[in-house]
Amino acid sequence: MRTQNLGYPRIGIKRELKKASESFWVGKATQAELLETAAQIRLKNWQTQKEAGIDLIPSNDFSLYDQVLDMSLMLGAIPARYQALQNDELGLYFAMARGVQKDGIDISAMEMTKWFDTNYHYIVPEFVKDQQFRYFLKKAINQFSEAKSAGIVTKPVFIGPVTYLLSGKEKETGFNRIDLLDKLLPVYVEVLKELSVAGAEWIQLDEPFLVMDLNADEQIAYQKAYQFIRNALPKQKFIIATYFEDLDENTKLAVSLPVDCLHIDLVRAPQQLNSFLENPSFRKSDKILSLGVVDGRNVWKNDFTKSLNTIVKATKVLGKEKVWIAPSCSLLHAPCDLDLEKDEETLPAEIKNWLAFAKQKLSEVVTLAKLSDSTTNKKYLSQLTENQLAIEQRKVSAKIHKPHVGERVKSLHDTDFNRLNDFEVRQETQAKALKLPAFPTTTIGSFPQTTEIRQLRARLKKGELTEETYNQLIESEIEKSVRWQEELGIDVLVHGEFERNDMVEYFGEKLSGYVFTQNGWVQSYGSRCVKPPIIYGDIERPEAMTVKWSALAQSKTNKLMKGMLTGPVTILQWSFVRDDQPRSETAFQIGLAIRDEVQALEKAGIKVIQIDEPAIREGLPLRKSKWDEYLRWAVNAFRLSASGVNDETQIHTHMCYSEFNDIIEHIAAMDADVITIETSRSQMELLKAFADFKYPNEIGPGVYDIHSPRIPSTEEMVILLEKALEVIPARNIWVNPDCGLKTRGWHETDEALKNMIAAARFIRKSVQINS
Repeated sequence: MRTQNLGYPRIGIKRELKKASESFWVGKATQAELLETAAQIRLKNWQTQKEAGIDLIPSNDFSLYDQVLDMSLMLGAIPARYQALQNDELGLYFAMARGVQKDGIDISAMEMTKWFDTNYHYIVPEFVKDQQFRYFLKKAINQFSEAKSAGIVTKPVFIGPVTYLLSGKEKETGFNRIDLLDKLLPVYVEVLKELSVAGAEWIQLDEPFLVMDLNADEQIAYQKAYQFIRNALPKQKFIIATYFEDLDENTKLAVSLPVDCLHIDLVRAPQQLNSFLENPSFRKSDKILSLGVVDGRNVWKNDFTKSLNTIVKATKVLGKEKVWIAPSCSLLHAPCDLDLEKDEETLPAEIKNWLAFAKQKLSEVVTLAKLSDSTTNKKYLSQLTENQLAIEQRKVSAKIHKPHVGERVKSLHDTDFNRLNDFEVRQETQAKALKLPAFPTTTIGSFPQTTEIRQLRARLKKGELTEETYNQLIESEIEKSVRWQEELGIDVLVHGEFERNDMVEYFGEKLSGYVFTQNGWVQSYGSRCVKPPIIYGDIERPEAMTVKWSALAQSKTNKLMKGMLTGPVTILQWSFVRDDQPRSETAFQIGLAIRDEVQALEKAGIKVIQIDEPAIREGLPLRKSKWDEYLRWAVNAFRLSASGVNDETQIHTHMCYSEFNDIIEHIAAMDADVITIETSRSQMELLKAFADFKYPNEIGPGVYDIHSPRIPSTEEMVILLEKALEVIPARNIWVNPDCGLKTRGWHETDEALKNMIAAARFIRKSVQINS
């Protein structure tokens, strides 16, 4: 029984790619040094998978920034504004990802959004009506050849043609991006033929859109695309990989496609196995079924007994020669290596024994394949025994359950999910209490996390600083940021979050039921890596989490200071979540903890409180039939966290890179007084959903892109605000950046915020507000 892996983390076990990329961007490292680091990571990844015993090892899963951006470059789908950079391949690549502002060149970055329901962000392809494609980036063949020269014949991995088109966006009216398929396919075939000639036995085409609700044109596109590819390469072996959901009614379509192997996600959708085993066409065909039984998106150890039952069920019907074993999806979404975790204070040995990271998941895949062989040896049988023991120990561990937490959730009433009065009443009350100007300015919360700030936290953890000294130094940073904001003229200040390592990890450290890692990094976008905490048990708030710093900052100014919290759904989504109870139950536990903190902030004199929920759209199930159930508990978890305060207290929320059109009524149901959203890269396009819905509450559309180092002019921001005024009542508009400023430098932050405030002042003078 063969094994395959769909993709592997590319950041390096010590985030080598992040460090090399950021050094290159600021001119401290050469292009050659960056590319050498990348080559070392690739080689290490291939060797790790080979040593684990994986049969089909992926290549072209490595990316310097994003795999969808790689496809756009490979296919020559380069927006016209970047044409002048085409002689500098790497410069062009990073300009499309991050924008560029130097040497007289000033070009904005491409839009970024979430990859299905993950926290991974990709660069959205841009398509025009007369879009042309050409074979531009040779990355796939180069990496295949690179692995081959190291003695490893890999399986090249691509985003499939239909998923690539559906992942993009039309930048003109009058056409549908799926209409570009006929132009796209010849370029795909050109690439695939080159790999076939070079000796690629198998080629993997990722088509996660196959698990989505497809219209008739999209279904036809799949049939057309794969028949075209098969006709061009009749002897090449192809895998179509699906993940994140159930193929459901698209099973028949998937089975009909002329490929040699289908991969399905049996972690997210175990029920879909029956659809294949009961499908006469599939059973009669020579197609291989790849079983995604090892969770590629969470950190819990695989239950071998459960997986073996699934594998045996498949092999009894199909035979072992038609069944492969694999992770459910790319291991891009998992941390690299559990063996790096040495600190038992942060990750106790008992809980560590319940976990598996990317490297360990490779071993799980191989072990399951060996255990599926009736002639398996004692080594693998002992691993089965060890696995069963770990699974049972976790089930009965006293660390997991706190009965009083469960009882508090069960005792909730309708009043716990509602503010005292409707927004119209609150808005008038808050206007009188807060006395803010028209088009009030604020930021989303965080300020630049310099090396010095990060070193303070590291030195505290190492015992090189006393807590008293650390607190004094953080207080000094907060005071400096308050004075700076006052000088800039910002209306609602923030304390800067200098004490926080991450918007989720920080809160996890303050809540019970969490454990942490030292090296459990996962890529979020580009060089941005996060270290998701692990929810292993019931969640509660033993003590105040943010009140000290917010109250301190408020004491330094007469202006309004905004308390900054992360919302329950985002804390849930951006953690590795326990899988032994419904996610809704865990979300409500977190919601109660945040509610306690919100009430404590209000009691401490904080009149504006932001509860960030950038992940609420991300958590939306891929199938619309499952939306209502998720949105019901997700919206209620937020309302639970926000509804325990008086009308005078203004509740903000923030959301990142989300398409709001299809869930706008649920966004409104969250009933935040102010919502801030990321809209600058889309040129305020996202606001149309709010306008069409007649969204009643206040909105802060981001007027500049914080994910790019370029500094937008005042005029740019004025234009965006004028676009916002076309669809949103002036009284309801706030002025703010797209997101937090943690990843930016101080100089660009200062200059950009000066321009932002100037834009707000210009708009105030030019627009009459009707109360």
